[in-house]
Amino acid sequence: MNQLDALKQLTTVVADTGDFNQIAAYSPRDATTNPSLILKAVQKPEYAHLLKETVEMYGQYGVEEVMNRLLVRFGMEILKQVPGRVSTEVDARLSFDTEATVTRARRIIDLYQGEGVHVDRILIKIASTWEGIQAAARLEREGIHTNLTLLFSFCQAVACGQAKVQLISPFVGRIYDWYKKQAGASWDEAAMAGANDPGVQSVRKIYHFYKKYGITTEVMGASFRNVGQITALAGCDLLTISPDLLAQLAGTEAPLAKALDADAAKAMDIPFVQYDEAAFRFALNEDAMATEKLAEGIRAFVADTIKLEAMMR
Repeated sequence: MNQLDALKQLTTVVADTGDFNQIAAYSPRDATTNPSLILKAVQKPEYAHLLKETVEMYGQYGVEEVMNRLLVRFGMEILKQVPGRVSTEVDARLSFDTEATVTRARRIIDLYQGEGVHVDRILIKIASTWEGIQAAARLEREGIHTNLTLLFSFCQAVACGQAKVQLISPFVGRIYDWYKKQAGASWDEAAMAGANDPGVQSVRKIYHFYKKYGITTEVMGASFRNVGQITALAGCDLLTISPDLLAQLAGTEAPLAKALDADAAKAMDIPFVQYDEAAFRFALNEDAMATEKLAEGIRAFVADTIKLEAMMR
């Protein structure tokens, strides 16, 4: 049995791509997209027509509506390839605006429902800012499910659990990137691999806290740099993985052990914490890595959204 098949027995495997033609080969249950992945996809000849057709059909309604329609068009194609859910991201420029995030999320859901897609097959991706988490709490109460992304710190995860969001996407690879860059020449790749990887440790801490206290929010590790980070999180609720790394897993026959166990977490000695707005902002501010990577992540998604809009024009 290859490692991808072994992983599927322990964890729900999700494809992290806008390139829906690549998805079928790996039979994931769900798929995730973001502005950067959609931008990458529409620059390929086989997807360019989707952008062109969407602009021709909806251009008169303005760039915002074209963007919504394009995201949903990709989502519809992805849903043909997976039996489960697709994650579609709200404009990152709304990351600090609760009202605008709620409004945009409702619009995206309306478009999917207009195509006959059930609300339970869509996750609205929102950045894990305080404002984003509050928007997600409201949407969840309305029956719209959310995926809180750009999540780098424990306090973000705790606040998401309090908000009863459907799913969180802690970013393993970007945490690893930050610590590796900080260490510079002193970074020891072998010593910091697998269970010692700081990104892996972040997800494990969140997973154990959630399972210890019966928090139902799903944990989906994201943003992987290597297969070792993935195998070190075998047993996590879900893992969203790029096609390149899915291919590596499918091509490897090495045994795969369960690394995370919900029942084991229940027996752990983990203190309970919760955050109001002030405590959340302070905890996030105290975490230099999370503060920097959240800001950087929002800026990168905004930059790629602006590039997509330029292509539309």
